[in-house]
Amino acid sequence: MSRMKNMKRLFIPVFVSLCFTVPVGAQTSVRSAALSTSFIDYQKSFPRPDESFKRKEDTLQKQFAAKKLKWPAKYIYIRSFKYDSNMEVWVKEELNEPFKLFKTYKVCALAGTLGPKRLEGDYQVPEGFYYINEFNPRSTYYLSLGINYPNVSDQILSDSLRPGSAIYIHGSCVTVGCIPITDQQIDELYILAAHAKDQGQDYIPVHIFPIRFNVTKSVNYLNNLAKDDPSLRKFATRMEDAFDYFEKYKQLPVVLINDKGDYIINNAPDKKAIAEAPKPVKREPVHHRTRTITGMVEAVHQWPQFPGGSDGYAKYLDKLGKDMGAKLPEGIKKSYVQVEFIVDKDGIPTNFKVLKGPKDEDFADALIEEMEKMPEWKPALLNDKPVPKKMVQTITVETE
Repeated sequence: MSRMKNMKRLFIPVFVSLCFTVPVGAQTSVRSAALSTSFIDYQKSFPRPDESFKRKEDTLQKQFAAKKLKWPAKYIYIRSFKYDSNMEVWVKEELNEPFKLFKTYKVCALAGTLGPKRLEGDYQVPEGFYYINEFNPRSTYYLSLGINYPNVSDQILSDSLRPGSAIYIHGSCVTVGCIPITDQQIDELYILAAHAKDQGQDYIPVHIFPIRFNVTKSVNYLNNLAKDDPSLRKFATRMEDAFDYFEKYKQLPVVLINDKGDYIINNAPDKKAIAEAPKPVKREPVHHRTRTITGMVEAVHQWPQFPGGSDGYAKYLDKLGKDMGAKLPEGIKKSYVQVEFIVDKDGIPTNFKVLKGPKDEDFADALIEEMEKMPEWKPALLNDKPVPKKMVQTITVETE
């Protein structure tokens, strides 16, 4: 009992895409509308969902019949896998029944790297246990389903002032820290979720995992990424507990959150934790450009500007990612690397630090050496005076 008192219960049912959308038709307005009409009828009052139902509902019914599933599903569960770039939809008719897999969708694109989201603007897709809290029929990205990031764990562990928000599963196949699928796929998912809600499933669970823990290639990638990162390794182990529970029982695990924000999976099956990597051979440190920065500010009137503007910066990052592809550690063909640096008040970029990416010191040093060669910026301005400004940038590094 003492252990339970130190934990907060996370009310979970479960996941999927993240992005900024026009926040129209949020849950509260939907509820009031539902007093006089069904949730399905309310959604059909919007042009895009109405077209989706006309285009896809009959097809979905036939797909359910082919798999001997009852239409429409009363309960659905969504789980997504970041590294493996896919998303599953599971369904069932009764609460005590095991879930059955209906369909797996391919995720179009992925921003960030493995690991949870901890800061607004870090381009990270969250990892953890969520539920759908918004149906957006007028999304900037066609249709979208919002998830309740930040949850209780995120609120404890993420940046207290800017944890981020507005996380969605959406169409249009583009992303800025989101999990996007195609318009045809979001048509189907939106209809499935609307029917489940219409039948009383107010909390449609969405679980976002770093990897499929039963795929060797994915496990090897995560092991390499987490070998020198105890916090990531601990977090991944908790996520694996939930994955294993569902794989064994085809039911949702009970997820608890302790006072430190850690997930605890009740009655998790026994398993081996992610193996501790052997300690690396000590190497001579590489000295990089470092300055003592004074007068650092959070808010500025004008952000630092790269020569050539945003287009020039995008081309630079694209070339950098391709050039660094050959220096990725063995076995890694693609990685999303997050780098922090400061553009000083004289425009010189300095104090580079690799925050996320392959846990390989040689690769990190090589990347910093390349980025130290970038040209001078126009510094940030505050009250028309140049000031130093911290930058955080995600770089897509991949082999040709």
